[in-house]
Amino acid sequence: MSSTPAVHASSTPAVLDTAPESAHDVSATGPGSADRRRWLALAVVMTAAFMDLVDVTIVNIAIPSIERDFGASFGAIQWITAGYALAFAAGLITGGRLGDIYGRKRLFLIGITGFTVASALCGFAADPAMLVGSRLLQGAMAALMVPQVLAIIHVTFPAHERGKVFGMFGAVVGLGAVSGPLLGALLTQWNLLGLEWRPIFLINLPVGVAGVVLGRRFITESRAPKALRLDLVGVVLVTAALLMLIYPLTRGRELGWPLWGHLCMAGSLVVLTGFVAYERRKTRKDGSPLVELSLFRVKSFAAGIAVQLTFGVALGIFFLVWTLYMQIGLGWSPLRAGLTGVPFSVAVSVAAGLSVQKLVPRFGRKVLQAGALTMVAGLLLYIWEAGRYGLEIRSWQMALPLVVMGLGMGLIVAPLTDAVLSGVPREHSGSASGLINTTQQMGNALGLGLVSVVFFGVVDDRLAAGGAGVAGAASGAASAMGAAFADGFQHALWWVVAVLAVIFAVMFALPARPGEAEAADGTVVGVQ
Repeated sequence: MSSTPAVHASSTPAVLDTAPESAHDVSATGPGSADRRRWLALAVVMTAAFMDLVDVTIVNIAIPSIERDFGASFGAIQWITAGYALAFAAGLITGGRLGDIYGRKRLFLIGITGFTVASALCGFAADPAMLVGSRLLQGAMAALMVPQVLAIIHVTFPAHERGKVFGMFGAVVGLGAVSGPLLGALLTQWNLLGLEWRPIFLINLPVGVAGVVLGRRFITESRAPKALRLDLVGVVLVTAALLMLIYPLTRGRELGWPLWGHLCMAGSLVVLTGFVAYERRKTRKDGSPLVELSLFRVKSFAAGIAVQLTFGVALGIFFLVWTLYMQIGLGWSPLRAGLTGVPFSVAVSVAAGLSVQKLVPRFGRKVLQAGALTMVAGLLLYIWEAGRYGLEIRSWQMALPLVVMGLGMGLIVAPLTDAVLSGVPREHSGSASGLINTTQQMGNALGLGLVSVVFFGVVDDRLAAGGAGVAGAASGAASAMGAAFADGFQHALWWVVAVLAVIFAVMFALPARPGEAEAADGTVVGVQ
């Protein structure tokens, strides 16, 4: 249960095509596409994409088990998820560029090898610090691996086969979204060999080794003949700005909100301003910035990026809080929590298919706005049920709000990327695609950091008001802990409702219909 199913389902295909030059740099009718082995190459890269999807969705369901095993602080627990999202976001665009320059097969193999090693380190982590560090490495390796997947597909298959291949890729994405939480619940619940939560990471080892061996044999190398240069300074600046904002948010509650934390968060805005100035200078110097700032002059793109960022914040808050509420607050087993989320995942998949095939071509952006309002309706229903039934709430009672929320999310995630890209010049489509997924992952990391404020802050206040500390509650006052987590859950959902209200308003700047874009002067133009 995480934000990732929605995130990847909507924007991974866009991110993977992170090279503007790559669309036509290797002939789709060359030896790679003509070779029958391309289907084996497809199986390898899709398996890697599935492994990444499942790995992220599998972790949240095991978070409470990790917390109990290590006795980890809630700040460390946040970083197990937020660290991965931050490293993944910071490296996505750079990973795509490296593939263009040094070869997509080479970067894919480096990424999947590193991802497998990092998974082993996570599985054998001796303490929370080692697990957080290993998750950061895992996110960085995923940023090298994931951008190559569709780029490899694009240059391996001829145009007449790509529709079928991308349809298969979409099915893999949907399968990962549904199976990840269930697989995580089963592996945690079974406690294989007494390893508790560790098999959720160790399961990647045989898959990763097979991917490396088969990838070396069946994937054809490709690269862009005129790839842009790397913007390492830009990577450092934007990563520093994010760390300066997210780290104090995550650690501030435990440290009593020290002055340095507030100064660090304020300083992140200064660093971000410096990043923008540097990107402008780099654009003038060699035309190879990390972020193509001219894209933000396209109204639909700027609005879409705002939607992606805020949507990532909403998802980052909801999925972590939801897992903690069910397993720590309500005391449910990982398997019960995983099964409770199945209606949500199914609803997302169903609505996503309908939105793209039937609804968006007819109703345009109104479908996305209806999705935001539907999600709000599901959240309000969930808030009411959580207050009405308290700690006696059952899984079947959660099904209705989860289905409503899932339907709303499905109406948003599938068509959003196309809506954002509709006004982007073709020569910048790769950069824009990479920026979309990067922005949503950044929003996800920010939302996970905000959990300290919108959830744990409320939990602390309720426990303090009840005269019980966290340790005491764990040993003899489970009901007090459960009530505190239930109150924190409802409070966090109100924050998600507020974020979705902002998203609904910003969506008015998206194109009204597919294939339309609004120029800077407000003129509606067609996009070829």
